[in-house]
Amino acid sequence: MVTRRQFVTGFSAIPVLSYLKFDAVFAATPASILVMAIQLDIVTSLDPHESFESVGSEITGNMYQQLVKPKLASPDEIEGDLAVSWTASDDKKTFTFTLDPKAKWADGKPVTAEDAAFSLQRVVKLDKSPAYIINQFGYTKDNVDSLITAPDAETLVIKTAEPASESFLLYCLTANVGSIVQKSACLANQVGDDLGNAWLKKNSAGSGAFKLRDWKVSESVILESNKNNPHAGKIQRIIMRHIIDPSAQLLMLQKGDVDIARNLTTEQLRPLINDKNFTLVQKGIAGTFMLSANTAHPNLAKPQVWQAIKWAIDYENIQQHIVPLTHKIHQSFLPEGFPAAVNTIMYKRDVAKAKALLAEAGFPDGFEITLDHYSASPSSDIVQALQSNLAEVGIKVTLLAAESRQVLTKMRARQQQLAMTQWGADYFDPNSNAEAFCSNPDNTDKAKSRTLAWRCSWQDKEISDLSTKALKESDPATRIKLYEQLQTRHMENSPFAIMLQPTMTAACRSVISGVVLTVMSTSPYEKVVKA
Repeated sequence: MVTRRQFVTGFSAIPVLSYLKFDAVFAATPASILVMAIQLDIVTSLDPHESFESVGSEITGNMYQQLVKPKLASPDEIEGDLAVSWTASDDKKTFTFTLDPKAKWADGKPVTAEDAAFSLQRVVKLDKSPAYIINQFGYTKDNVDSLITAPDAETLVIKTAEPASESFLLYCLTANVGSIVQKSACLANQVGDDLGNAWLKKNSAGSGAFKLRDWKVSESVILESNKNNPHAGKIQRIIMRHIIDPSAQLLMLQKGDVDIARNLTTEQLRPLINDKNFTLVQKGIAGTFMLSANTAHPNLAKPQVWQAIKWAIDYENIQQHIVPLTHKIHQSFLPEGFPAAVNTIMYKRDVAKAKALLAEAGFPDGFEITLDHYSASPSSDIVQALQSNLAEVGIKVTLLAAESRQVLTKMRARQQQLAMTQWGADYFDPNSNAEAFCSNPDNTDKAKSRTLAWRCSWQDKEISDLSTKALKESDPATRIKLYEQLQTRHMENSPFAIMLQPTMTAACRSVISGVVLTVMSTSPYEKVVKA
């Protein structure tokens, strides 16, 4: 659903001895082993009902299946994954899925509707960050067992509290949080009432094309092929190495120590463009790169301050000189390519206007503030430009670099002031981002729905009501117009300065083929072939 640095060399990410050991092994890896350099510091959990970061979701997406999934070439279309068919009742409150009787877990046991019911119930009961995607259909810990049931081994019945659009429900079930986990494995490793959460953070219990062999935090992830998945490919093992420095990733790719580099910036991509020894697989993804303000901080509470920050940013200079090959300017919360996306460029650098807005807010001399950001490129480079931009209008910014998961953990606790992060959509419907950026029904620390808006302590009833109206609108054309209005209003009056939309790149050695990237920031590893 996404960028980190502050080391003298890229090899500082892992001990030198580890690197030498890896290097000796990786230089002559066989065709059945794929080695990938990728920034892994954003991964906080590999439990699919908790994981809510892009890289973690990509990894779990290769270990687990959902009931349904978006088609690779056209993510607005839904196809079966574990489900072979489904129906909706006339009142749009009961949805019945028939599961594939041939589906098996990695241990060879059959996947059943009981597993599917347990999985969706587990999402609600764990109530981790992504749970709101499922909870929006009216589920609570008290009612979910009665609303999601498995009358037999191949039939799953999902009832919603209120009538729901079939397409919207299906889109939500394609999200990572809709992954189906093995009930018996989770309960066998349960600690207290955690439904196996502590265990599943670093283990797998899925039916996807791969299973987890090992995860060392901020060091490596090793996946092995799941022979019980009919789509398992030719790659038997995937070794993902946490290499934080894009320059180090490039060097290792050129030496043949890794087969794919996933985090190369413009500087490293340029020499590969016309080199026949490498291929670049690129895809514009459903992500947004943004600066957000925690409105609980007194200096960031007023709309004029949010506006001043947006007018202070030199979007064109950042895009053209820091990320020309990896990002484009985009300022609305729906990425280009999504239904109803607004691609209008509302803000350009205007120092005079920014200063006037700060004076109107009561800060004629500016103020001091901190900015949390991922420590790697390109974030580390972009925030330096932002620091300079904001200084020119009187806002003195202290930069706080950290590993990605540390930045996200701080935001989830609402301890940040300004933060530079990236957000990826969870499913291919405008509500995926509208919910995250606009909805905050309970702004207390005990809130059930902890969206991006909640993380920024921000509520706007007009925007929230418009988001709800757009979600419930049944006429497609009217719904599109409502989401367009919502984005314009949000750009004008929210603490989010959305700046860029990223392009994902996989730089591959010429012996690699079959790499697929999707608009939803995922990559099905089973399609990769190594000559």
